[in-house]
Amino acid sequence: MGPMRAACRFVQKLQDAGLLEQVSRVTVELYGSLALTGMGHATDRAILLGLSGEEPATVDPERIDGLVEEIRRTQCLRLNGKQEMDFVEARDLLWQRETLIPPEAKTQHPNGMRLRAWNGAGETLYQETVFSIGGGFLMEDGETSTQKAAAAMALPFPFSNTVELLEDARQAGLRIHELMLANECALSGISEAQVKQRIRHIWSVMQSCMKRGMVTEGILPGGLKVRRRAHRLAAKLEAMHEGSTPDPLAALDWLTVYAMAVNEENAAGGRVVTAPTNGAAGVVPAVAQYYLRFVPGADEAGLLRFFLTSAAIGILYKENASISGAEVGCQGEVGVACSMAAAGLVAAQNGTNGEVEHAAEIAMEHNLGMTCDPIGGLVQIPCIERNAMASAKAVHAARIAMQEPEEHKVSLDQVIRTMYLTGMDMQSRYKETSLGGLALSNIEC
Repeated sequence: MGPMRAACRFVQKLQDAGLLEQVSRVTVELYGSLALTGMGHATDRAILLGLSGEEPATVDPERIDGLVEEIRRTQCLRLNGKQEMDFVEARDLLWQRETLIPPEAKTQHPNGMRLRAWNGAGETLYQETVFSIGGGFLMEDGETSTQKAAAAMALPFPFSNTVELLEDARQAGLRIHELMLANECALSGISEAQVKQRIRHIWSVMQSCMKRGMVTEGILPGGLKVRRRAHRLAAKLEAMHEGSTPDPLAALDWLTVYAMAVNEENAAGGRVVTAPTNGAAGVVPAVAQYYLRFVPGADEAGLLRFFLTSAAIGILYKENASISGAEVGCQGEVGVACSMAAAGLVAAQNGTNGEVEHAAEIAMEHNLGMTCDPIGGLVQIPCIERNAMASAKAVHAARIAMQEPEEHKVSLDQVIRTMYLTGMDMQSRYKETSLGGLALSNIEC
């Protein structure tokens, strides 16, 4: 997601500066985690698509294979769909696996990439160093938070941590989802009805992804020969549903199906919604679908509360810690998704703001220290099952929070800080490099 957006944005800048027609060659260098696990994460394909002018949200998944194969067959691509040039991957897409951070970079993040455009005389026309910081978000080298802070101050309810979020809501007499709706309207300059329509669109994309995942069979790409399981599991549950003895844990099994269906689609290169990242994209939609199907009284209003509230929790992690597996391990991806979904489920059921905060805290507390060590660099093992497990944790955290008094010893702010410090203490080989941990359990000699 991030590398595709970075490549697309790069060529758009070339066009805006009037440089596109002068470009005869583009090189892309990948560093750190992007270099070490990028092949398994389809970063190479993403960059080819991005340089061609394709965006993650609009590219037709059915055309991706054909576009990439054509570029590789002809060793030629059209920058931004216009300027034709040679592109030889072995020469122009460089995997700097021995270097964690791009040379001379001011920003210290292990998901760096350097893009450079050259003219026919071999001179640099334009270059930039950019970092993929999780969830498709990008940061330019040396970028500061000044503009971000200014934008936040323009919001009706600016908050930088949970204490401020809860206090803003208390003073205004609002639930968290109402506060978020007001902020979103101010930030986007659109009406409440339009914001809600955008949420419905996001949910529609999530549902389409789940449906594709539950009807598609076969082997996932990448070489591990992992067989899709969501389809078989769904068929088994449907058959059991027709039987005479109901299974009291069937809802939990369906939760597993929903989460695995989404992440199998992600592993296959299908369209998913970053929530907060692609690798953790199954948790939020799985818990949302669980709410609609298995919670009595569930309705669209509850679903809107779910997404607005989970977004607020995601913001707290992004601004105060990280949602990048390369920076803090999988606790920053699946762990954050679990926390978001737990909070959203409480809000969907009309829980209090205190219960929302408590559920989010419980969910992360039991994901602390989770490493990111995918086998073969692929988002398959343990990623797919991990989304299913986190979905169950999210439901459990929500239930605990709503059944207990709101007072608790550890606050969400404290657990977010702890998660970040834990990630900083974690050895880099356990942070999306596939150089340690479970990634070493299945090595081909």
